[in-house]
Amino acid sequence: MFFKKANKIDNRIDTLVGADTRIEGDLSFSGGLRVDGAIRGDVAEQNGNPSTLILSEHGRIEGAVTAAKVVLNGKVVGTVKSSHFIELQTKARITGDLHYKSLEMHTGAVIEGKLVYMGDNMQEEPQ
Repeated sequence: MFFKKANKIDNRIDTLVGADTRIEGDLSFSGGLRVDGAIRGDVAEQNGNPSTLILSEHGRIEGAVTAAKVVLNGKVVGTVKSSHFIELQTKARITGDLHYKSLEMHTGAVIEGKLVYMGDNMQEEPQ
């Protein structure tokens, strides 16, 4: 009403992993990444480039996920870390810990793991 949504998603998609695509190995990206297929490996934004990851309802990631902005509606098996915010939509299924600064969770989303608030004094962990 009187405020604008602070956690606005950038609609720009630079990389798309299609529904019939399967990637085996780690994926490093910048800008916007949308995953409709399956990835077995870690998915991380490139250092110094705050990026957006969108995982669709049919998408699946088996590995750690690291991005500034994360929108999940599919399945993730692994740790999810976000330096800005995470949105878990209705069909999101997370098996692993969730490290967040800001979290929006819709009814129906499931997390099997710990929620770890990183707060304003977020420290970068060595990778």
